[in-house]
Amino acid sequence: MVPITTVAEDGYHYAKKELIEKAITPKTKAMIVTSPGNPTGNVLSKEEMRMICDLAKKHNIFIVADEVYREFVYDNRPMASMGEFEDAAENVIIIDSISKRFSACGARIGCILTKNAELYSNLLKLCQGRLSAPTLDQIGGAALYDLDPSYFDEVKKEYEHRRNVVFDELSKIPGLVCKKPAGAFYMTVKLPVENAEDFLIWLLTEFDVDGATVMFAPAEGFYVTPGLGKNEIRIAYVLKEEDLKRSAEIIRLGIEQYNRR
Repeated sequence: MVPITTVAEDGYHYAKKELIEKAITPKTKAMIVTSPGNPTGNVLSKEEMRMICDLAKKHNIFIVADEVYREFVYDNRPMASMGEFEDAAENVIIIDSISKRFSACGARIGCILTKNAELYSNLLKLCQGRLSAPTLDQIGGAALYDLDPSYFDEVKKEYEHRRNVVFDELSKIPGLVCKKPAGAFYMTVKLPVENAEDFLIWLLTEFDVDGATVMFAPAEGFYVTPGLGKNEIRIAYVLKEEDLKRSAEIIRLGIEQYNRR
């Protein structure tokens, strides 16, 4: 795997033609893209998707498009999908998931979409040779797809509000680097500390505000390039507004005391 590395200062933007094409070698079989992305919330524009499709066609490789957060795009941004480009249909593989689209945590069931007949045939053989997902998950998952698309309107509105709350609160922390994510329900930020995991351990073992502290995901584990992400964290804004505000405040106060040690 050849990663396209990103930085917090650029909002973890990876859709750059020169970087992607430079990473393609004669051994490359596919590109993996996520939009909206976990852990950064980065969202590809339709123009960026077009560019990636053109590269896939040029080099005769697949695009494995993780679109499990497809409906969760904010700021009146139109939803886009790699499946919209008919001329690249033979190259596109779309991954979808019940657990993420419908917040059905624990329902490990999803689907793969492709118009490539040869790939479809081989995927069917693979599915027939493996144990199926639990029957209850299959029944429940199928029913979820009968929901009216308006289901996502209120859900998206709430997540967009929570994103704004977290972003505004984190922006109050001196030295923190964060661009407002455009989708999903995650954001990755760079903290003004040397090592986010050490900071987290300190928060959990030595720090509290009126008996409360916070736990987050250190972002180093999301990288395959050694050394990257050491002072970055991922936050999932899935809590209530008041809890998100309180958590951001605890992080701010924790950083102040941690860096004074």
